[in-house]
Formats: sequence, structure tokens, C-alpha cells
Amino acid sequence: MHADVLTASVAILGVLFLLLGLSVWVAISLFLTALFALHFFANPPAIKVLSNIAWNATDSWALVALPLFIYMGEILLRTRISEKMFDGLAPWLGRLPGGLLHVNVVASTLFAAISGSSAATAATIGKINIPELRKRGYDDRLVLGSLAGAGTLGFLIPPSLVMIIYGVLADVSIGRLFIAGIVPGLLLASGFMGYLVLIGLLRPDLAPPAKEQYTWKDRFKGLVDLLPVTLLILAVLGSIYRGLATPTESAAIGVVGALLLALLYRTLSWKSFLEATLGAVRTTSMIGLIVAGASVLTTAMGYVGIPRAVAEWIAGMGLSPYMLIFVLAVFYIILGFFLDGISMIVVTLPIVLPLIKAAGFSPLWFGIFLVLMVEAAQITPPVGFNLFVIQGISGRGIGFVARAAIPFFLILMGLAALITAFPEIVLFLPQRMMGG
Repeated sequence: MHADVLTASVAILGVLFLLLGLSVWVAISLFLTALFALHFFANPPAIKVLSNIAWNATDSWALVALPLFIYMGEILLRTRISEKMFDGLAPWLGRLPGGLLHVNVVASTLFAAISGSSAATAATIGKINIPELRKRGYDDRLVLGSLAGAGTLGFLIPPSLVMIIYGVLADVSIGRLFIAGIVPGLLLASGFMGYLVLIGLLRPDLAPPAKEQYTWKDRFKGLVDLLPVTLLILAVLGSIYRGLATPTESAAIGVVGALLLALLYRTLSWKSFLEATLGAVRTTSMIGLIVAGASVLTTAMGYVGIPRAVAEWIAGMGLSPYMLIFVLAVFYIILGFFLDGISMIVVTLPIVLPLIKAAGFSPLWFGIFLVLMVEAAQITPPVGFNLFVIQGISGRGIGFVARAAIPFFLILMGLAALITAFPEIVLFLPQRMMGG
């Protein structure tokens, strides 16, 4: 790498991490770092670059799905959906080794299929499940760890906010990304449940089977409790997979379905409606600013010549394709200690994606791999969003929650290795359902 580009890279990264370390908002940090890079290491018209790039980054029809899915998640967060899911799943899962801990995983999988958000999944399921599991004597490490791990399914099980952002930035079909996430998502949920079964067999004192004696009548009543959620999943995802709606249109269907669920559960008041609307506006604005700021920063780095220099440097190392993936995995794990998942994607993608394509990997496959890395960032301190969510609703320290999540982090890494060795796990379903 040329000395001048190396100096610029170190200075730009230094400014970025200094601002983040000072707790400056991520979006503001990105904009300020971009201005620093443009002023000291390039010579374009800064204000014009800022305005044009920031506008173009967020002026996308595909991104309209983002606020709609966020809005759907906000509405569902204020319904009794997690309570209904616990009541519906407990009769079916309570007698398995690991007991009602499996409800954390299965309920998170179901909620992920209608919310698209990892933090919302962890918060919604945790509010009901944590008190119920504690009351029944389950070990807190397993309760909180399984919830932290299962909450990450909100990014992998479609619809996914992270997949929408990746699809727009990488020019990959969002519908194909959604389909590609199904099998890895189910494998990850199965891996979490397999670990809980193992713990239940080895240490039944930590995860006792449910004491309640459920009849078949209770189980079928549970299915009735799960029916509204199932219908909403079918409406949102089925409309995409059957080609009846685009992801943006299916998101609108989801918002209507979430409002109907809120009416069904009698939780829709003017106050809750206003809270959901304002929550969606805040989250969408935050993500939009991060996307715009990151786009400006990546443009600034392009003027400086950093992406090209990094690509040439890594290409010159002569790494094999699998060694490249290993290096990138380590890079993203370290980056996840400091940045949230969306920032990780928008900041690094302009540099990393050309390397992935040159190594012969599918951008569709890499999207799912990157989602797994983002999921890992959700449960690694000090800025793992899921850790903060669970800390807030459990009263436990961030260190305790982070240690409890370690086995689930390792399962995530195991799945990342598995899809790297067997990319057909990701690519088979999109090719079968959509061709190409």
C-alpha cells in the first residue's frame, strides 16, 4: 500500500474511532470523518459531495420497505403477541430436555419472521419469557444467553432490515436475500435448540422440564393462540415468495396485519399507536442518517483511493478464497466490538464486496455470511445491542449477559463456517424458487 494512502487510512480511521469513543452519534461521526478526509486528503467540492451523496444514498424505492417493516415491529411490540406465543408454545416444548428454554428460540424465530429487527425480537420475547422462566427455576445464564442468541434471528429470518440495506447497497435482489436466509435461519435455531437439549440432558438442574401436565386439548388450544401470528407470517412472506408482492408491498401488508393483531388483542389505543409511530420514525431516521453518513464517508475514501489500495494490498497477499473469508470474519468480529451491524455493512461494503467477487464468491451468499457477522456483533460487548436490551429487561449486568451469550456466539460462528464450506445451504432455495 502506498505510504500516502496508508497515512490517510490511519488518520481517517483514527478520527472515526476517536469520535465513536467519545460517544458522538454514529451518523454524525461518519459525516465529520468524511469532511475530515475530504478536507485534508482530497480536493472535491465538499458541500456538493455531501448533499448529492447523502440524497442518492437514501433515495431508493427498495428502502421504502425499511420504515414499513420497522413500523410493523413497533406495533407488534405493543401487542400481547409474546404472551400468546408463550402460551401457545409451552404445551408443545415444555417436556423436551431443556424445557421451556426452547420457547425463547421458537418464539424468537416466529417473531423474527414478522419483525425484521434483532433488538425488537429480544425485547418482545424477553418481556414475557424472562419472568416466566425465572419463576420456574431456570438458570439465569441459560435464560438470558438463549434469549440473546435467539434474538439475533431477527436479522437472519426474513424479513430482515439488515438484508434490505445490504440488498440496496450491493445491488442484490432483496426477495432472493429473504429466501436465502430461510435455511440458515432454521439451521441456526436448530443449533440453539440442540445446545439447550444437551444442557437439559447433562444438567437438568439448570433447565428442568416443565412441571405442568399438558393435555392434547392444551396443545391444540396453543395452536389457536399461534394462528394469528402464523397467518401474518404467511401474508408477509408468502406474498413475496409467490410473486404476488414486492418486499415493499409485503411490508405494507405487514403493517395492516400488525394493526389487525393489535385490534384483536385489544392493545391498540391512541397512545400505543402514537408511540409505535414515533418509535418507527426515530428508528428509521437513525438508520437513514447512518446510511447517508456512511455513503458520504465511503465516497470520501474513494476520492482518497483507500478502497482501491486496500483491494490491491489484499490481492497482493495471495490469500486463498477461504483464507480471505477467515480474515474477513476475524475483521468483522473485531469491528463488531465497536460498531453496530448496519454501520459495519455500510462502511465496509464498498471495500469488501469487490474482493468477494474477485475471489469467486456469490454476492447473494456473502449477504447471508455478513448477516451472521452482524448477528455476532449484536451479542459482543461493548456495543452489542441485544446485550443492552436484555440487560435493561433482566436487571443483570452487561458482563453477565455477555458471558451467558458466549455458547450462542460460538454456534453462530459454527454456522458461518458451515455455509462457507457448503454454500449450497444458502444458494439452493433461491435458485430453486426464483431460478438463476
